[in-house]
Amino acid sequence: MALSSSLLHRLLRGSTPVSSSSAAASSILRATFCSSSSSAPSPTESPLSSVFGDGAEVSNVPPLTAPKLFISGLSRLTTDEKLKNAFAPFGQLLEAKVITDRISGRSKGFGFVRYATLEEAENARQEMNAKFLDGWVIFVDPAKPRQQKPAPRPDTDSSHTGFTTNKTVGWCG
Repeated sequence: MALSSSLLHRLLRGSTPVSSSSAAASSILRATFCSSSSSAPSPTESPLSSVFGDGAEVSNVPPLTAPKLFISGLSRLTTDEKLKNAFAPFGQLLEAKVITDRISGRSKGFGFVRYATLEEAENARQEMNAKFLDGWVIFVDPAKPRQQKPAPRPDTDSSHTGFTTNKTVGWCG
């Protein structure tokens, strides 16, 4: 819901006659924008720590089953060495790999780190999630096991001579 600045000021000052629904909106706006740091959050609002992940336990985070972590949100300038240096303080790092494009050699923006134990990986996940690395906010999640690609299907459209049928409709200039 977008509010104009004059309406926002009038609601915050309480100078306009308001209905019950706009009175509720006014109290919400006052609580949001005018509250002091000493006031406690209302029971209906979630605390900021659970939204930003700074120390609060979040219930929808999947548990670690392997000491390998998936790191997303990496800068294009992040290298294997920078990733290793960022995650080394949390335990014995066995591998730190930024995934790169085969053709250009540039980072794809994600990578993997692997620790010796689950405890070290969990510590790194809690400490490095939603932190800055090379100017970008990175996110640390459990790595999913690699799935095997299905076998390629046999090509039924090609003839025995090796030519394929063109199935385009219309002009193919």
